[in-house]
Amino acid sequence: MEQTARRPARRARAAVLAVVAAVALGAAGCDAVGGSPAPSGTAAKKERPSPKPTPVWDTSPESVAAVGDSITRGFDACAVLTDCPEVSWATGGSEEVDSLAVRLLGRAGAAERSWNYSVTGARMADLPEQMARAVARRPELVAVMAGANDACRETTSAMTPVDDFRADFQEAMRTLREALPKAQVYVASVPNLKRLWSQGRTNPLGKQVWKLGICPSMLGDADAMDAAATLRRETVQDRVEDYNEVLEEVCAKDRRCRFDGGAVYEYRFGTDELSRWDWFHPSIEGQAELAGIAYRTVTAKRP
Repeated sequence: MEQTARRPARRARAAVLAVVAAVALGAAGCDAVGGSPAPSGTAAKKERPSPKPTPVWDTSPESVAAVGDSITRGFDACAVLTDCPEVSWATGGSEEVDSLAVRLLGRAGAAERSWNYSVTGARMADLPEQMARAVARRPELVAVMAGANDACRETTSAMTPVDDFRADFQEAMRTLREALPKAQVYVASVPNLKRLWSQGRTNPLGKQVWKLGICPSMLGDADAMDAAATLRRETVQDRVEDYNEVLEEVCAKDRRCRFDGGAVYEYRFGTDELSRWDWFHPSIEGQAELAGIAYRTVTAKRP
C-alpha cells in the first residue's frame, strides 16, 4: 500500500519538473523584446553581409602610361613626317581627340597623371625598355599599341618572326609585372595594313610620301597588281594577323590585361581618318576613333 501511494506522487513531481524545464528552455531561447528564438551562432554569421571582393579590373584607373610606336606618337597627324603627341589617342590633351587619358582622368588629370613613352619606328623588341620607363611612374593602367613596324619592313623576309614577337611581348609584360603586379594593361590590335594601303593608294600625294620609306613591305609599288605584289601584301597581312593572335593569347594569360578583341584591326579607316600627308597613319579624326575603342574596352564591365 505504501509503495502504491508513492508512485502517483513521483509522477506528479516528474510532471512539474518537465513543465519547469520546458519554461526555462523556452525563456532561454527567446530574445528580450519580441520573444522570437535567438539565432544560433552559425545562423547569426549567415545573416551578416559578406564584404564585396575587390574587382580584378578597375574601370576608372587614376593614371595612364602609353608605350608603342608612331601611331601613339600622333605621327603625321598634325604635320608631315612629324610627331604630334598632343593628339595621341592614348595620352594627348587635344579637345579634338579626347584621348583615353582625358576620358578617364579629365583634362587636368591627364596633364598631371599620364605619360607617353612610345617612339616612332619602335618595334616589339623595343617594348620592354619602354615598359621599364613607364613603370617608374607607377601607372594604374598601361596602354599598348605595337606591332605595325614589325610587319612594315624593307622586305617580307625582314619582318619580325612570330616567335620573336611573342618573346618580346612576354618580356615586356614580365617587366611590368615584376614592378607593378596589380597594374592594368590595355592592348590594342595591330591595324589592318592592307586596308590602309587600299585606302591611301587613291591619293597621288600619299603615294609620293610612301616612296620615302613608309611601310615598304606593304606600300612599295603601290599600284602594282601583279602576282608577286599581291603575294607580298598577303604575306604582310598574314603576319599582322599572326601578331594579333600573339597579343590576344599573351594578354589572356594575365588576369589584369584586356585585348581589344581585334577592334582596331577591324576598324574600317576611311580617308577622313587617315593623315592628309601620308594617307597611312591615323589623322586627328582617326586618333579620336582609336581613343574611343580604347575607352570602351577599358570601361566595359566585362572584357
